[in-house]
Amino acid sequence: MNDVIIAFVSFGAIGLVLGLLLALVSKIFATEDNPKVEEIFECLPGANCGGCGYASCHALAEAIERGEAKTNSCRAASQESVEKICAVMGVAAEQGVRMRAQVMCSGSHSRVRSKYIYEGPKDCNSVVKLGGGNKLCLNGCIGYGTCVSKCNFDAIKVVDGLAHIDYDKCIGCGACVSACPKQIIKLIPYHSAYWVGCMSVDNGKITMKNCDVGCIGCRICEKNCESGAIKVDNFVASIDYYKCTGCGVCVTKCPRHIIRTGNFEHHQRKIGEKILNK
Repeated sequence: MNDVIIAFVSFGAIGLVLGLLLALVSKIFATEDNPKVEEIFECLPGANCGGCGYASCHALAEAIERGEAKTNSCRAASQESVEKICAVMGVAAEQGVRMRAQVMCSGSHSRVRSKYIYEGPKDCNSVVKLGGGNKLCLNGCIGYGTCVSKCNFDAIKVVDGLAHIDYDKCIGCGACVSACPKQIIKLIPYHSAYWVGCMSVDNGKITMKNCDVGCIGCRICEKNCESGAIKVDNFVASIDYYKCTGCGVCVTKCPRHIIRTGNFEHHQRKIGEKILNK
């Protein structure tokens, strides 16, 4: 019995000594909170989405304070928040361009042919290991929602095997862009009028066989774009958003109707809804 008591007291004494040592060490090596970092952190959304390239909002705040990151590095921050951060840093306000995610694919299950029936984990990374996915188009959305699971803002839904972005909820953090194994989700300016809903690099004949709506690289859009904002490379069209004037000629000329209306109409509709609700 005495041995048990001695052992108990010994362990207690050792624990007490170690606790005191840890407290002493933490006090010696403690770093004071940087008020400027905390002020910057308060201006950030706190989503810890990683879209800025840092592990957390606090890590970004520290990087901004050290001058390693720009004051507008946070894609989720409003212009007002950016201006507050600039005020803390004592620099001129930087104007940011709001971005949104866009799934550059229109190949839902009902529009694209499949190679096989997949039964397994509902994860795009798992499906892509089996011949690049179960859709015949190798550059199409797999549709098993890996992007959905990575979005902290509930801005992505999968409908009929195709991911869709809710523009009202998307803050352009880029988490879905990094998560997509096909790399078909891109960040584009929030108010972009149009986007090409395809990234297939197959020639037109193969694309028409595999998908009802894929770009066939006919170059009709490129030839009719007066601002030179559309180029066709490797059988697929793409838009230069800094040249695009939003005229819509490409939309009317595309024989595959693959150039789609983007956030402009969505934005106008929302304005109309607000006016009607007043």
